[in-house]
Amino acid sequence: MTDVVVRRGVVAGPGWWRRTPATPAPAATAAAAAPAAEASPVAFRALLVFTFILLTAPQNMVPALAPLRIALLAAAVAIGAHVWQRFSDAGPRRPATRELRITLALVAWAALTIPFSYWPNGSLMCLLTVYLKTLAIFWLLGELVTTLARLRRVAWALALLSLPLAVTAVRNFLSGAFLADATGVKRIQGFEAPLTENPNDLALILNLILPLIVALMLSARRPLVRGLLLAIVGLNAVAVVLTFSRAGFLALTLILAVYLWKLRARPGAGWRWLALALALAALPLLPAGYGARLETITDMNADRTGSAQARWTDAILAAGWVLHNPFVGAGIGMNMLALNEVRGPAWKAVHNTYLEYAVDLGLPGLTLFLFLLGGALRRAAAVARQAASSALAELGHLATGIQISLMAYTLAGLFHPSGYQFPFYYFAGLAVALSAVHAAETGRPPGAAR
Repeated sequence: MTDVVVRRGVVAGPGWWRRTPATPAPAATAAAAAPAAEASPVAFRALLVFTFILLTAPQNMVPALAPLRIALLAAAVAIGAHVWQRFSDAGPRRPATRELRITLALVAWAALTIPFSYWPNGSLMCLLTVYLKTLAIFWLLGELVTTLARLRRVAWALALLSLPLAVTAVRNFLSGAFLADATGVKRIQGFEAPLTENPNDLALILNLILPLIVALMLSARRPLVRGLLLAIVGLNAVAVVLTFSRAGFLALTLILAVYLWKLRARPGAGWRWLALALALAALPLLPAGYGARLETITDMNADRTGSAQARWTDAILAAGWVLHNPFVGAGIGMNMLALNEVRGPAWKAVHNTYLEYAVDLGLPGLTLFLFLLGGALRRAAAVARQAASSALAELGHLATGIQISLMAYTLAGLFHPSGYQFPFYYFAGLAVALSAVHAAETGRPPGAAR
């Protein structure tokens, strides 16, 4: 009988000189990858600080902070710390994701069209001071949110940061802090921050954060935590209503409908019918004039402010302009000048993300943006689907929340000129990060063969 000795993955016996490496278990592989996945702790903390500054703008409350440019400082620390660690680490580099390559193509196309812009210097400033800053945070999210613990921390940060936004909306409504409007339609003032100063923008941000709060609530085990998150969900929904934003109402309705559909087969989810019943029962409690405001969605002539009619006219003119200029466009950020040419000097941008890209960057730019939006949606759906079939219930809930946030933006983008801003790219960055989180938790990328 031939003696065979196995020692540290080396098979000894006949042919003992042939080294056979031992195959690590999937769990061991995931555990070995965990330390690398938690890299750049300083950069991740700086990213959370930037998120806090982005949503709450403390420099507006403490003017002494304004000269320090704290948002730029936090972003610079995050980028610098992460780049330093990446270049000092001898480990393998993560390949660029498909979504990152699309954004690089968008930047290249925007740069190539600058010489043909209505205002080349203005397009260059838009690219450098707005779009590249947004894409830097998009890239950081995909690079730094690489574990479930970090994804959970980002979700909790967004949930808690939504509280001052929602509380301000309710307080402004109760105190009568409305925007000046000669037509008599009362719109509350937004939160004093660049992303939420307008009530429509405030409703957009609250709606995008809302699905992540629901995801945390579905994942929570302690009743007290669930109750707290449920209260935040209710407060945010009330705040969206009080903005009197028509796009906010449509996005909020979409979020509710998608969650009711996705959770239809969840055991013990009878609460979803209770949530629907409570929503219907709250209809008589809607603020005065809200029903009339919603009627203008289907009957634009009923809008006394004239905003619905003006936005529809601008959308038609913008679509016509694109048909005559399908390839190059007016230059990044220059859709206002293009509309001035065809409608007169109103100096208003088109209130539609898709037309914003089409007018600024032509059909090539719009196509790239749609590829980016569709890729982020597919990535979130893939992780949600695969996590749901494993023991990663919390990751499945968070991936579903990000997917629904992007679905809400897909609808809200028809009414918001925010194509180069943080609202979309922040959640698209979280969608890109989901693949790394899934790989860190399972040892394999989403969709990999078992």
